[in-house]
Amino acid sequence: MTAVMTERTQTATRVTHRLFLVRELGILLALGLLIGGTAITNPRFLSAQSIKDLLLGSTILAILAIGQAIVIITRNVDLSVGSVLGLTAFATGTLFVGHPKAFIPLVMLAGVALGAACGAVNGALIAGTRVPALVVTLGTLYVFRGIDYFWATGKQINAADMPTAFLHMGNGTVLKVPVLALFAVAVLLVTGYYLRSYRGGRELYAIGSDPVAARLSGIPVGRRVFFAFVTSGALAGLAGVLYAARFGTLDANAGSGQELNVVAAVVVGGVAIFGGSGSVYGAALGAVLLTTIGAALPVLGVSPFWQRAAVGALILAAIGLDRALAVSVARRLLRGRGRNA
Repeated sequence: MTAVMTERTQTATRVTHRLFLVRELGILLALGLLIGGTAITNPRFLSAQSIKDLLLGSTILAILAIGQAIVIITRNVDLSVGSVLGLTAFATGTLFVGHPKAFIPLVMLAGVALGAACGAVNGALIAGTRVPALVVTLGTLYVFRGIDYFWATGKQINAADMPTAFLHMGNGTVLKVPVLALFAVAVLLVTGYYLRSYRGGRELYAIGSDPVAARLSGIPVGRRVFFAFVTSGALAGLAGVLYAARFGTLDANAGSGQELNVVAAVVVGGVAIFGGSGSVYGAALGAVLLTTIGAALPVLGVSPFWQRAAVGALILAAIGLDRALAVSVARRLLRGRGRNA
């Protein structure tokens, strides 16, 4: 009996992996067609500067999407990431204003720590009280933004207030690749490897698939959910630091409204909104795709209204495709169960 159950589990894993791999390849294909079509209309779209701008534009969104994907995989959502980004960005600028010669890696670590602390607040409230994440993070979205507004009232931090080396990190390149993009790639590889290769990462998928079954099987659901929110907060903190490095000018509106773009990138990237499936690689691709859409449609002469409509259509299509994939997996498992009966 145990051998049969193990075989069924392995079959389900293989089928799901193949289907969502096809999903991610589909995103790559759509991205390639969009870039190719826009380049035919306007060849300058593929200039070195345009490619650099696309990478810079998608980096911060991709880092936020990676953290959000970890949370959504557990069947939760973090709506506070935009506020955390704004708070940590302003905190980073304030540190440099007060200590112009501060060690840059130490300031970055402080920003990540502040973001992790905000994530810990979310995780403790959700895991400890079992209040839905949508309600908790909607509340902390306003709380963190309120703290940011109170702190930044009447203040604005300019690029001249921050070290040149820090600002260069936000716009500089290494072998023609933006430094910020290298940060995103490093975060993506480390997170993807953890989710795939470590027990704690695999347990996040189990929680998202069925929280009750995961709890009954001995998985520390509360601890894992807490970890997911701390990770999301820490990556939002890192995104805030990189936001400060890229833009230089900071006020209380930094990151405002970003949470909806992040959720859209994750869903479009193939992470099921109901949890339990998807990957951070797909979430990062979703961020690149949305950024490219925002850059390409104006070149194609599409009005801003239709740009938003296109993103909405992508989200609806992604949710529909998730449902179709879930039905396909269930049918294959039922056929396999019938053969083994």
